[in-house]
Amino acid sequence: MAFTRPLLYVSIGLLMVVSIIELAFISVMVSWLHRVASGTFPFEWQGRTYDILGKPANMIGDQGHTSNGAAGTAFIVIGCGGILALFLRNRHNAGKFSRFFYNFWLVVNVLNLLLTIAALVYTFIVTTQHDGQSINPNLAARIDGAEKYPLESWTPQNWFPALLDLNLVDSSQRSDIELQLRIMRGWQYNLIPFVAIHLVETALALWDAKQRRNELVPAYEPAKHYV
Repeated sequence: MAFTRPLLYVSIGLLMVVSIIELAFISVMVSWLHRVASGTFPFEWQGRTYDILGKPANMIGDQGHTSNGAAGTAFIVIGCGGILALFLRNRHNAGKFSRFFYNFWLVVNVLNLLLTIAALVYTFIVTTQHDGQSINPNLAARIDGAEKYPLESWTPQNWFPALLDLNLVDSSQRSDIELQLRIMRGWQYNLIPFVAIHLVETALALWDAKQRRNELVPAYEPAKHYV
């Protein structure tokens, strides 16, 4: 126990850091998709300039919502809630509410770990499934910004590399897409340390809970004296 609890506190802190990074990256991506990518991007094809809308008709976003939910729960419930749960549980006069909140925190730990693993697996699977897709410039030129590109389904990590393969007229738009693409890939690959740290933190939390139950004199129960 002497080393478990300090490690648990450190792992909670690391989990809060990696989850806030995840939230920040996803928030930046979503904001950019609504502000900038909802507009048009001019590109050159066969000597003429055409427009293409910044988002396709079939954009897949569930993986982002799942990752965002896992990160938000990790920061608020597991991180902030964990600090409160451990503080209440460590008090000598901890009552029923403190024990209930601590046990609730343990349950959410396990559930959110499973959600985070699911987000990691789903994100990489769906991104890999659509890897290598390309935009048909003939079709994009015929549409000319009148409607969203209709062919296939896309993730943000797949759509914008395909958009960069077009001969975009505005170099600043190209640079902006390249920057945002790094952010999109950032939250995707940040899921790997996110899962690893969450796994360690949950294991330490469960091990600490087991040690607490094995204590001869629980913090919430007065010592018994026998004659």
